[in-house]
Amino acid sequence: MADTAPPNKRVARTTCYMCACRCGIDVHLENDVVRYIGGNRDHPVNKGVLCAKGSAGIMQHYSPARLKKPLKRVGERGEGKFEEIEWEEALSTATEWLARTRASDPKKLAFFTGRDQSQSFTSLWAQQYGTPNYAAHGGFCSVNMAAAGIYTMGGAFWEFGSPDWERAKLFLIFGVAEDHDSNPIKMGMAKLKERGARIISVNPIRTGYSAIADQWLGVRPGTDGLLILALIHQILKAGHIDIDYLRRYSNAGWLVIDHPGQADNGLFLRDADGAEMVRDRKTGQAVPARGADADLRGRVDLGDGRSARPVFELIAETYLDQKYAPENAAEETGISADTIRNVAAEIGRVAFEEAIEIKQQWTDVNGETHDSFKGRPVAFHAMRGISAHSNGFQTCRALHLLQLLIGAVDCPGGFRFKPPYPKPLDAHPKPTGVSAGHQVVGTILPNQPLGGPHLGFPRGPEDMLVDDDGKAVRIDKAFSWDAPLSAHGMMHMVIANAYNCDPYPIDILFMYMANMSWNSTMNTAETMEMLSAKDTATGDYVIPKIIYSDAYQSEMTAYADLILPDTTYLERHDCISLLDRPIGEPDTVADAIRWPVVKPDRDVRGFQSVLVDLASRLGLPGFIAENGAPAYRDYADYMINHQRRPGVGPLAGFRGANGDGGGRGEPNPDQIDRYIENGGFWSEEIPEDAQFFKFANQNYQDFAVEKGFFDKPSPVTFQLYLEPLQKFRLAAEGHGDSQPPEHRRQAVADAFSPLPIWYPPFEGEAVAEGDFPLHALTQRPMAMYHSWGSQNAWLRQIHTANALYVPDAICDEMDLADGDLVDVVSHHARIRVPIQRMRAVNGSTVWTWNAIGKRKGAWRLDPDAPEAEKGFLLNHLIRELLPDDGSGQRVANSDPITGQAAWFDLRIRLEKVDDQENARTEPRFDAQDAAPGSKETPDMQAHHPTRPVRT
Repeated sequence: MADTAPPNKRVARTTCYMCACRCGIDVHLENDVVRYIGGNRDHPVNKGVLCAKGSAGIMQHYSPARLKKPLKRVGERGEGKFEEIEWEEALSTATEWLARTRASDPKKLAFFTGRDQSQSFTSLWAQQYGTPNYAAHGGFCSVNMAAAGIYTMGGAFWEFGSPDWERAKLFLIFGVAEDHDSNPIKMGMAKLKERGARIISVNPIRTGYSAIADQWLGVRPGTDGLLILALIHQILKAGHIDIDYLRRYSNAGWLVIDHPGQADNGLFLRDADGAEMVRDRKTGQAVPARGADADLRGRVDLGDGRSARPVFELIAETYLDQKYAPENAAEETGISADTIRNVAAEIGRVAFEEAIEIKQQWTDVNGETHDSFKGRPVAFHAMRGISAHSNGFQTCRALHLLQLLIGAVDCPGGFRFKPPYPKPLDAHPKPTGVSAGHQVVGTILPNQPLGGPHLGFPRGPEDMLVDDDGKAVRIDKAFSWDAPLSAHGMMHMVIANAYNCDPYPIDILFMYMANMSWNSTMNTAETMEMLSAKDTATGDYVIPKIIYSDAYQSEMTAYADLILPDTTYLERHDCISLLDRPIGEPDTVADAIRWPVVKPDRDVRGFQSVLVDLASRLGLPGFIAENGAPAYRDYADYMINHQRRPGVGPLAGFRGANGDGGGRGEPNPDQIDRYIENGGFWSEEIPEDAQFFKFANQNYQDFAVEKGFFDKPSPVTFQLYLEPLQKFRLAAEGHGDSQPPEHRRQAVADAFSPLPIWYPPFEGEAVAEGDFPLHALTQRPMAMYHSWGSQNAWLRQIHTANALYVPDAICDEMDLADGDLVDVVSHHARIRVPIQRMRAVNGSTVWTWNAIGKRKGAWRLDPDAPEAEKGFLLNHLIRELLPDDGSGQRVANSDPITGQAAWFDLRIRLEKVDDQENARTEPRFDAQDAAPGSKETPDMQAHHPTRPVRT
């Protein structure tokens, strides 16, 4: 009799990994084969909505580019020649290399990861190993956004908060490409449109979000900060300032010492106990700020030759200056003076004439009870477009200042924090560059853990990671005078610094999911040479060992000596933790997991579990139990049983013996099962009286302590004036024990203004404008994320090649038609690419999609794939160093404050190619070999047929 049993069908709920939104997904399986991926309607992030990327996760999971076994290099670096080995050999080899370096000089391990979403764990691993050289991708992504937000208001855009989509009446979006937070933004903008709210987009390029905005401001790249300060100029002139909000919740009233040329100039006036002082409105005397009725203007004579003035008076004096008037900003920004005035007027009108109120009693941290939450319904959102410039930190600060001046942060209708944010600066660690138990920065001892976390937020020069000679402790020079506040590290500088042995050579470069030989690096061609360079005297590689882990055969795998193959996101455990990058909403605290909804059909292992194994083999503290056995079986066991503090672990949900605790509680052995039963996530609604004004809401602070965000209430006072920056500026003026070297002194003095400023991007100032008159930008399309999408059979039907989009006027001037090839020339390099005319772009700007162009042989694409034959990268044109200024010093092409990679400062010129018929895109590189064992999966192609890929 024939088998009539129904097919084995099930739905597994987990978390998407096709971008950083981390939506909930329903994975439909039949006989353990993935047939369909849809959105989880119960999930707090996407509520069932899923984008093309999320649905196409099937093709990511079954990609022919998946690695199948551990590999060791048998050819030269860059060729891609490997042989398969067993896991024991791979792990023994890695352990031998890592143990040798740890026993001699742990800092010679450089461990850097990409967008892995488990950075609280990978950071702990590196800390216990003992190397100061750890960071993730944030330094070349959006550290300016994160750091500016943390220093100013305790949180930032993107994963730290969200616009109030339900109540905002005016939404301004700055520099956001379509790959960022795409589901929530699309859903939110739909709500705004339904309610008739207005959307204004500031972006040199009008695609995606900008295309559906009610008004598009095609700003000149790198001038967003000047535009924002011109808006501030106008709202100050109009008096559209929430004085009560500033007086209560910011440092607007704090007194700043006026003592030119002296070591205390520009610092806050404090009493003997260290409390900040304000000018009392009744007496005019300086009194402690807490509980005082602060005056926002008026000078206080301190009686010793010094005086002090409130922060707000300095703000008014600074930004009412005519240099910030719309007519003076118009030419630089490309936005007309009338437009600037009109937008400022609209911000002020909506904030103050259309203010909203939610009747809900709440109590602030000073014990005062309020009858309602009052809101300014103007919401802002911004991302890499304003962040990835050498002036990005100050631009992000300027945008936060604008929000705060109108009282539109964490109120109804404005930008709202997601738990566990906001957090004050003193709730964040300082960076560590010393072995445990030691005090002298740079003291890195064999076989000793690091004394604290690698990354953090310096409060002044005393917190930098430089030795007694001023030399950087870290290989990327983070937290040195190159970039004192580099809170996410400087991953884009690691390979170049290691190649140049500056500040020292390394033994091992260990990377995870970081395509640093291609689209995640500047100066691509030379970076590939650096990775494969040999010492001419010894014949050894300059970077002796490279260990790399990834799920796929990327461009970077070709340069590894040892490859540890990762699983796909449907085959492993992951933790989307409150300790790392939360997924909650302004009204909800939440976290989530991924779990193996299918078993790997290859000999691969989840990277986090591999790290757990390596940690036990190396005997790293915290990964070994008292009896000497491994403390954790694998990453899932770590997720359940690790505690960062008593009762606080990677997962906040279903804690305690019965699994009924949330936030704090003892480990629950059934915790992951409870997450799976609940759809892969845990969430809890914030009490109604705690949902707004979290920075000063006692009810929220108590909730935060209960859930383990803090161990004690930690309200935030908004920092309009940022004293840590002034401390660095004073050092540049010659004060204090730690001072910048001469070649950095002027840069620090110029950039580290405690009030937001604008200065032109560095590359544009370093080259002759007539030689390089155009700006060149990249952005990622909605269908792609990093470089992963170009191997995806479904997503490739949307993008298989890219063109350089050129304004019509430039095309007319150069007699260019669609498809013509041009040479794009920067101060550093030259590439040859096809163009396409475009009207909706700033007139001095050209741009293209990033992450489309591929190296031949990578990602298991056909040899003649359009991505390799026609696609290209602008990365080839961007150097990690600024043009030589004659000083002979290597200066990073980065923000001087945070080290954010200045991707969008690129200046170029176009040259039409004469022989259009015979020309091809350039540059071209030798093809890398396919990884052993990787092959097509025809059964999956049959189950999920695709149309022929468009060329």
